[in-house]
Amino acid sequence: MDIALELMDQYVFDYAYAAVFPAYPVAFNKVAAMNATTAQTLSNWEYTPSSFLLDLEPSVYAYASSVARDNVFRQFFSLFLITWFFGLLTYFMFSTLSYVFIFDKQTMEHPKYLKNQVWLEIKQANSAMPIMSLLTAPFFVAEVRGLCRMYEQTAEGPGRWYDFAQIPFFLFFTDMFVYFIHRGLHHPRIYKHLHKPHHKWIMPTPYASYAFHPVDGWMQSLPYHIFPIFFPLQKWAYLFLFVFINFWTIMIHDGEYVSNNPIINGAACHSIHHLAFNYNYGQYFTLWDRLGGSYREPEQELFDKKTKMSKETWKKQSKVMEKIVKDVEGSDDRVYDPLDDVETKKKQ
Repeated sequence: MDIALELMDQYVFDYAYAAVFPAYPVAFNKVAAMNATTAQTLSNWEYTPSSFLLDLEPSVYAYASSVARDNVFRQFFSLFLITWFFGLLTYFMFSTLSYVFIFDKQTMEHPKYLKNQVWLEIKQANSAMPIMSLLTAPFFVAEVRGLCRMYEQTAEGPGRWYDFAQIPFFLFFTDMFVYFIHRGLHHPRIYKHLHKPHHKWIMPTPYASYAFHPVDGWMQSLPYHIFPIFFPLQKWAYLFLFVFINFWTIMIHDGEYVSNNPIINGAACHSIHHLAFNYNYGQYFTLWDRLGGSYREPEQELFDKKTKMSKETWKKQSKVMEKIVKDVEGSDDRVYDPLDDVETKKKQ
């Protein structure tokens, strides 16, 4: 995240902070007339590249604010904005691509699909993201200030072997803790307060991927930020994993049941979780669900589009879901279109 912060400081934040918090007594409109040497006397901050691949000579604006680049409060606010902005960018980019090219629109005819659901999913995700970003920013501040075990070049880490081993290790570690956090969120004393909003989407679209209560979404992201506190993680691997996690979260909500692998917890497995609640809590793999007795194998009929989208399958899914939701929540306060109206909806 220090690389992202340096790039944003160089091209965006230096100018903004110089305008809002100019270094006394130099006003923002006089900075352009200064040279870098004169400007540097206004700040004790010294430029150190965040990566050996970067060597961005700071402009005079980098020294023209009373709030220097290394100010912890500036870093916190800047990282909050970066997390929020790029969270929105990846959410809308990947979700929209998945919705347009992958998501089967016939899912909208399912009796458990809510009216205006895509809009409701987007609305919930957008209301949660700023709070999730605010809660996440302290972890990124810790990374930027060197409090995590992040490294860039192989010589700085455990060795060449770890450059390759860290990715499966990261996935195994985070999958394990996401499983326990997710399962904990289904505890009756917690579920209604935090996790229930995400289970509003019985037949989710890709836009449901971040449609969480903000504390729920933040809690399930904790393993990703805890890992580099205790274990080495290469910076560029972290960037790759950040993008992959966003992509995967959207993919398991897209309704395209491609993987029928007993090891991978793909969209088919996760759809079972939305329909049956108490199964398939894992993020990437089925291991912990199997060990914890919460694994439920997707029915074979879900991998055939004809049977997957049949009224018989929908009726079966609805019956199972309605029974379980009464056990979990006591009552179902969602609003659905009755199954008998499916044909009417098609004609409309």
